[in-house]
Amino acid sequence: MRHRIAVVGGGPGGLTFARVLHRHDHPVTVLERDPAPDARPPGGTLDLHEKLGQLALEKAGLLAEFQALSRPEGQAMRILDTDGTVLRDWPARPDDQAHPEIDRGQLRDLLLGPLDVQWGRDVTEVVPETEDGVLVRFADGRQEAFDLVIGADGAWSRVRPAVSPATPHYTGITAVETSLDDVDTRHPDLARLIGDGSLAVYGVNRAIVAQRNSGGHVKAYAQFRAPLDWHTNLERHMGLIGHADLDLADVEAVRSGLPALFDGWAAPVLDLLRHGTAFVHRPLYVLPVSHTWTHVPGVTLLGDAAHLMPPLGAGANLAMLEGAELAESVAAASGPGDLDEAVRAFEEQMWARAGRWAKITTAGLERLVSPDPAEAIALFDEVQPA
Repeated sequence: MRHRIAVVGGGPGGLTFARVLHRHDHPVTVLERDPAPDARPPGGTLDLHEKLGQLALEKAGLLAEFQALSRPEGQAMRILDTDGTVLRDWPARPDDQAHPEIDRGQLRDLLLGPLDVQWGRDVTEVVPETEDGVLVRFADGRQEAFDLVIGADGAWSRVRPAVSPATPHYTGITAVETSLDDVDTRHPDLARLIGDGSLAVYGVNRAIVAQRNSGGHVKAYAQFRAPLDWHTNLERHMGLIGHADLDLADVEAVRSGLPALFDGWAAPVLDLLRHGTAFVHRPLYVLPVSHTWTHVPGVTLLGDAAHLMPPLGAGANLAMLEGAELAESVAAASGPGDLDEAVRAFEEQMWARAGRWAKITTAGLERLVSPDPAEAIALFDEVQPA
């Protein structure tokens, strides 16, 4: 028996699920809201852990191809004081495959492979337990029925309401992301400052983090504690005397105004913001640490849709492993009852593991953007090799 399976969302988790199911010769429908793979920038770099994301790729038969694309040197990490003093410098170890980096776009293309994704399918609602199965409704008015629908559609999942009333809440920490292109040629001093991997600078309730991607591309993130509407009155919300609103859609205004939040920091560090080519406002949202739900036949979630947590290296890894594990369970299920039991077992396993990681990352974020910058350094001392 071939179950009618749909996964909503063409991110790392959804594509891993589909790719592993495809490897087991089971048809799967991938529904993605974006109109094309390159409809928007794919985002920055990901570090895939040996026992999480890399294990998922092994299940998909893609580990060797990943290793050819990945950047083990991207595991290097450097921490500076706000005055530019180097406080910690961990070079990447030769042949270290613990958690090499890969660009999100490269990972997406690797996972897409032979998959037939239905692009431009904007899901608006999922209705379980109808006489035809699970009904998926689309923005264009059409609808389709499936035996199992997996919500891998991220923080603001359209599938989640079918199983849970939970919605993400703001952490109180905001990030503003920017990009620098061709950094080795255009900004060689910054290239040397960043090194082969990541650079981080921690101040009081502030941080600036830069990460190398491939091809001389760098992503930089200004992180700080602030209300959601911090940019509407910088003097009232952020204590910047004489500063009013900051138009986040005005690149020049953000480029010149954002460094004011880091007054007194070393000029080379602030150049990571001053040379940014585009800026994206990213308030950090999370779901409750131990988010679970009463099982609903025919619908489940994985990745950020199930357990949105602070972006500290776990989210995509968990989503990919969950996708791979669920696909293997679905492929092994022969009858309708077997399918439902497989999904129930998957959910129990996912909740336990994701709950542990949510606690770790929530505590980590509190230490990284902290009133005491020494907490951030202590956290890295705990996780980096001696």
